[in-house]
Amino acid sequence: MSTNAGTNDWETVIGLEIHAQLATRSKIFSASATAYGASPNAQANLVDLGYPGVLPVLNGEAVRMAVKFGLAVGAEIAPRSVFARKNYFYPDLPKGYQISQFELPVVGKGALDIVLDDGERKRIGITRAHLEEDAGKSLHEGLGKLTGIDLNRAGTPLVEIVSEPDMRSAKEAVAYLKKVHTLVRYLEICDGNMQEGSFRCDANVSVRKRGASAFGTRAEIKNINSFRYVEKAINYEVARQIDLLESGGKVVQETRLYDPDKGETRSMRSKEEANDYRYFPDPDLLPLVIDAAFIEQVRASLPELPDDKAARFSRDYGLSDYDAGVLTASRDLADYFEATAAAVANAPPSPDHAKLAANWVSGALAAALNANNLEIAASKMTSASLAGLLRRIADNTISGKIAKDVFEDMWATGNEADAIIESRGLRQITDTGAIERAIDEVIANSPNQLADYRGGKDKLFGYFVGQVMKATAGKANPAQLNELLKKKLAG
Repeated sequence: MSTNAGTNDWETVIGLEIHAQLATRSKIFSASATAYGASPNAQANLVDLGYPGVLPVLNGEAVRMAVKFGLAVGAEIAPRSVFARKNYFYPDLPKGYQISQFELPVVGKGALDIVLDDGERKRIGITRAHLEEDAGKSLHEGLGKLTGIDLNRAGTPLVEIVSEPDMRSAKEAVAYLKKVHTLVRYLEICDGNMQEGSFRCDANVSVRKRGASAFGTRAEIKNINSFRYVEKAINYEVARQIDLLESGGKVVQETRLYDPDKGETRSMRSKEEANDYRYFPDPDLLPLVIDAAFIEQVRASLPELPDDKAARFSRDYGLSDYDAGVLTASRDLADYFEATAAAVANAPPSPDHAKLAANWVSGALAAALNANNLEIAASKMTSASLAGLLRRIADNTISGKIAKDVFEDMWATGNEADAIIESRGLRQITDTGAIERAIDEVIANSPNQLADYRGGKDKLFGYFVGQVMKATAGKANPAQLNELLKKKLAG
């Protein structure tokens, strides 16, 4: 299949429905636990199993978390919302319906800004965010031709975040998905674990002739649980629809699944409309009424949000917008950076200390975390330990080059920077006389190179720097070396 045929003539239109599992200890309508990894059906009680006569009781913490999200995206919070029954049959849905919200969701219109590749900001509208319960899970592995049903997830609280169809590329969709992922983790309402299914999305994808106002027929790609797969699934689906339309066919409104092994989407079923689910208000649940005092109480609990934190990092620490964006991608990473920067200075950090900390946190530390598949919260190196290393760069005890070796030793052994520097004799040579003696020796042993340099071959300066560094075992202070070498070579 062509992946770019005629794309200049077509515009992509994307909307996402994000399902974030709320970080409550119990389910949305029952007291069953929500912990991941329990034995099948160990966390499903009579309410979850849909036994006759049992009644759901709304989890107030789930409501608080939904409102918290709504306030963070500047959304309208409904003073009165209603739970509805979404009726369909599936083996892992024991009641024969899912409790959700339809006409009157708890969170109304809001918006989030994303940053595009060219640095421009784009606002993505949020249509609504509603509370609902998750379904169970069908199991196939190791059961031969049988299917097993695990109802541990049945009744797990979700907030479904529905965007406007404002995204025009897979990259924009991924940027928006990452922004929501960052936000729900900042708010501590969802752990964002995509592998465990606690953060996943459905992508509604269509194409239309560039300049057209009407939307094309959309296909919905269900339950994508990684940023990489979202981008690949959307790009494949866009190419499929364009190829279909340009060959005279029609796009059918349907639900599709993404197969990561084959890198393609495939048809799952025809796309249902709302009336297919026969929504009606749940007779067992009263309308959810939220007063202004509760909203203000939740508002007071909001943390500093990612965009506000990034703006503060740029303003107070003199960081670029890019660096500030990288460091505020997670709340834990931002906290680690701030603690490191403050400890380098042992006081409110100057821009120089902040930039030094930013470079190392987003550089060497991030690389080590990625190589070991670790989150910042599980780092082998504390912010205090990293700051100890950076203080030795700032006071010229070691050079940045030597610091990289010390960092690797710290990561591997858990030892502190000062101990490694002393045990390995890595202190920088800052004695002017010692550096001059090394320079004189190198110049004396390089008469041809000296003549060529003085004859105009300026690039040989790097040769002399390298030779002096070799003579001093890499310990000469680079700034002093450059200054003294220029004078000596000039004669």
